[in-house]
Amino acid sequence: MRLLDEDEELNPIISAVNLVDVFLVIIAALLIAIAQNPLNTFNADNVTVVKNAGKPNMEVIVKEGKEIKTYKSSGEIGSGEGMRAGVAYKMADGSFVYVPEGDKANNASKSENNKGTL
Repeated sequence: MRLLDEDEELNPIISAVNLVDVFLVIIAALLIAIAQNPLNTFNADNVTVVKNAGKPNMEVIVKEGKEIKTYKSSGEIGSGEGMRAGVAYKMADGSFVYVPEGDKANNASKSENNKGTL
């Protein structure tokens, strides 16, 4: 029974077992850190995911609370009835300015122009 009388320092399996234990603790700590990350989308109440953006097979997945809705594109161009609501201008700095149309909007913009502001 010389195997049982061996010193633990001479057995290489003991050190390998200790390394495995250390790696298991490190992996568990990393998994906990990932789960508690505030940017984790799995913990968010409301999430929107767009798959294949801009392509005919585009799909939008919306998660609101525990409800998940999927919207699939038919690949057709949308159409409908409506009216012109205003004009958008792209400024030199890349920002957009929206100018609404209509009687109330025209009167408001005229009064603002008289004050010297746009």
